[in-house]
Amino acid sequence: MRAATAWRPVFECVGVSFNQKLPADQSQQAQAARKNVAAGLALALFGTIAFSGKAIIVKLAYRHGVDAVTLIMYRMLFALPIFAVMAWWASRGKPPLLRRDWLGVVGLGVTGYYLASFLDFAGLAYISASLERLILYLNPTLVMMLGWLLYGRSIRWGQALGMAISYCGVVLVFGLEAQLQGADAAWGALLVFLSAVSYAIYMVYSGEMVQRIGSLRLVGLATTVACLCCLLQFVLLRPLSAAMVAPEVIWLSVLNATLCTAAPVLMVMMAIERIGAGMAAQTGMVGPLSTILMGVWILGEPFTLWVAAGTALVIAGIFVFTRMSRQPVR
Repeated sequence: MRAATAWRPVFECVGVSFNQKLPADQSQQAQAARKNVAAGLALALFGTIAFSGKAIIVKLAYRHGVDAVTLIMYRMLFALPIFAVMAWWASRGKPPLLRRDWLGVVGLGVTGYYLASFLDFAGLAYISASLERLILYLNPTLVMMLGWLLYGRSIRWGQALGMAISYCGVVLVFGLEAQLQGADAAWGALLVFLSAVSYAIYMVYSGEMVQRIGSLRLVGLATTVACLCCLLQFVLLRPLSAAMVAPEVIWLSVLNATLCTAAPVLMVMMAIERIGAGMAAQTGMVGPLSTILMGVWILGEPFTLWVAAGTALVIAGIFVFTRMSRQPVR
């Protein structure tokens, strides 16, 4: 009975009522809707947790003496076949892309996946996985600020309040790491923040292309471009002998490419199809918590009152921000 009560608001969001008796066919439809919502929530939850594990795997790989250029090369090398197949599958029966579409795909692939990923990997060499996840969690606020700068979109007072709360939380956790690591923490936090900015640029400019060529096709093509950029970067910046790494780095890269890169993309997209983007985005609040827990459990990162307070502020601020973003303009 408690489970039914807890799930009631979710089911009612998709039109399932608990206060009236339904005919047999409508009852079956209601049961199917409940199963669809439950499956969607599970996919979104597991996708969020799997994606959060990326930072943990990167930190583990750094313990074996590998650098960011080599590590991201291996991640994208193993992810390339998956995303290439995704792009091919989504392009079946579709008209070929125009020249402007290809330029857009390349631009979004470079900013949204290659640059954002590389800056994130580089930043993780200097800061904890917990702080990295909190900084990346600020992405909705960066998208809004870019909309204000580029298109003159207004910012509501509630959104500004949510931003202020979230950034105070990040500053709180950053202050703790700055005391422990000094200038390295500032450099790492800056790199990860620039990664978040790069992905926010992708989010701002991808809306039109998603409508024109489809989300799955765009993701497949853009990530394929990013994979090729990472491989080219390694060839230009490192000797081939740098590819000789510890076996642990290879297996961690395979895990990163599959479980923490390709699988979350597919799971989140399948979740959006079942429960919508809004409800799927709400599960993202699990991301910072899961990263912190995995960081404490797997990496042995400290969990202090400051980290807990900063995490609570970031999550609360983003919650306020997203709620105010959905309020109709009066």
